[in-house]
Amino acid sequence: MRRAKAPRLAVASLFLAGLGGPLPAQETTDAAENIGEWRNFGNDPGGSQYSPLAEINRSNVGRLERAWAHHSGDFAKGAFGTGTTQQAVPLMVNGQVYFCTPFNRVFAVDAQSGEQAWVFDAHAALTGKEAERVGGRRSSICRGLAYWEQAEASSQPCAKRIFKGDFSGAVHAIDALTGEACRDFGAAKGHPGYVSHWDYEGYGEGGIRGMSSPPAVLGDKVIAGSGSNDGVANANDGVVRAFDVRSGEMIWEFNPIPPEHSDLTGAANVWATMSADPARNLVFLPTTSPSVDYYGGGRRVELPLANAVVAVDGATGKPAWSFQIIHHDLYDYDLPGHALLVTIRKDGQLREAAIQQTKSGHLFVFDRETGEPIFPIEERAVPPSGLPDETAFPTQPIPVGIASFARQELDRESLFGITVFDRDWCRRRFDESRYEGLFTPPSRRGSILFPSALGGGNWGGAAFDPASNLLVIKAENLATWLRLAPLREGGHDGPRDYLNRALSGTPYRVEGEVWISPSGFPCTPPPWGTLSAIDMDSGELRWQVPLGRLRAMGMTAPAAFGWGSPSVGGPIVTAGGLVFVASTLDHNLRALDLETGEELWSGALPAPGMTVPITYRAGGRQFVVIAAGGNARVGTTQSDALVAFALPD
Repeated sequence: MRRAKAPRLAVASLFLAGLGGPLPAQETTDAAENIGEWRNFGNDPGGSQYSPLAEINRSNVGRLERAWAHHSGDFAKGAFGTGTTQQAVPLMVNGQVYFCTPFNRVFAVDAQSGEQAWVFDAHAALTGKEAERVGGRRSSICRGLAYWEQAEASSQPCAKRIFKGDFSGAVHAIDALTGEACRDFGAAKGHPGYVSHWDYEGYGEGGIRGMSSPPAVLGDKVIAGSGSNDGVANANDGVVRAFDVRSGEMIWEFNPIPPEHSDLTGAANVWATMSADPARNLVFLPTTSPSVDYYGGGRRVELPLANAVVAVDGATGKPAWSFQIIHHDLYDYDLPGHALLVTIRKDGQLREAAIQQTKSGHLFVFDRETGEPIFPIEERAVPPSGLPDETAFPTQPIPVGIASFARQELDRESLFGITVFDRDWCRRRFDESRYEGLFTPPSRRGSILFPSALGGGNWGGAAFDPASNLLVIKAENLATWLRLAPLREGGHDGPRDYLNRALSGTPYRVEGEVWISPSGFPCTPPPWGTLSAIDMDSGELRWQVPLGRLRAMGMTAPAAFGWGSPSVGGPIVTAGGLVFVASTLDHNLRALDLETGEELWSGALPAPGMTVPITYRAGGRQFVVIAAGGNARVGTTQSDALVAFALPD
């Protein structure tokens, strides 16, 4: 049957891109005087995405106004699917806001005024083989930076360092006060100022080792993930390496692929953010699917550290414990973000937990020390593969007693259509496709995957409030249509993008699209994006609200319709009883009431803020800051803006 061609709209291209008294504050190595800073991707090393600041609160958030905006100049306008994508989550320390740009530069600006202090050009810093490998400057994704300072006060250069990973596979060390390269870092490898994954064995094929998410700092080590080409059967392994923060000497490497299978498969890398537990000297790694994604006929072997949350000993790089979230992944259900390392209240006890979100919309909650599930986990039967050369794993782990935060089931009668024609089109596609619920595998005739490989959950998508014991988490409710087609001789027939490409080293290519109707709206029922609050004691959903507005056919879906928007990024929560979140396709940063989910304020942005905001105190004022650069992959407006909001001075 000939497939109808889906329109090139923002929704379709998201892939061409998630009670009682108060609990104790989350663990942090920061001193009390640093309480108003934002030193890590999620504020504290455990990535809670929580701030104890309360100057901005429910009673006054309606008075928030723009305080300043900085324009880096690092963006490119382009037609649909071109231009730049800005997903940076800034840091604030030393009175400076640090952020990275799509053109591989790092900026430091004054936290009170937005006035530029310095800029570091990571692309220009590359030398030798690294410079040859990357060639000319091009747009990439940078989700953030890492910060380290030595324990003893010092006026020496590079006593305070910013670390940036880039698309070339390099990790740069930058003096946080001056913006100069720290030339002791990597000097022994012949490129002072940075280290490179290319200095070490890749254990497979493929020219991808770059980083889109920030490294993690644990003690005097900077820990960096690496990229892999998961469309190649024997892709390079997803190695994570720890480097000495001063010299750049490699201390250890963690490889999720067992050495006996390294010539068979690869990937299982960490592309998402990581979290750290300094008290236990553990770093938590969210690993991804082994190569190739969507087809596992060539890798029917035990790969327990793929699609797993892995607590790694910071001294040795050896796993302290791990749990595999997805067995024999055929769905591209990578772990899309860090485990939140927080203290929850459960059954009258305080539990130091690791909360792992998933693309399937499940939450897995573990004891941080032992890996023991705090909410029970059951193995449940899932649909088998229909391919003669594939065997789907018969069961998948499902947490019990805690609410799912994303929609996980579809039925024919509830499919959406803005018109009768659209609804009927979606139903015909449903009837023609294979769909047997969650974990329906790809097939020759075409399967519906719901949630899609974008989520459910995705990077930056969760925050935890210690006072209310609530986890606030973003979800996306889209489906994809996928089929595995025979790969003709030559191996590269047909279009190439995230959902359409050859699976090199296999008999197949994958063909797919985000499942939308001819009018450009999803076939899945709205809301297409939500924000939810889950009680971490009872596991119950406290509230869930549609998030954002979706544009298609020149129309905006009103918030009153409850349709929501697909989104990239996530929320933060504050002691002021607020949730700050943007992440949607519209141009708004929102403040919601943490207790109810009610929207209390909305601030206009020059482009969508498809990232995570931060908040900090500087000069006696609390600021909320977000990168509002838009996302060219989904056809939004593009900008170079970093925007700060505060109460009137």
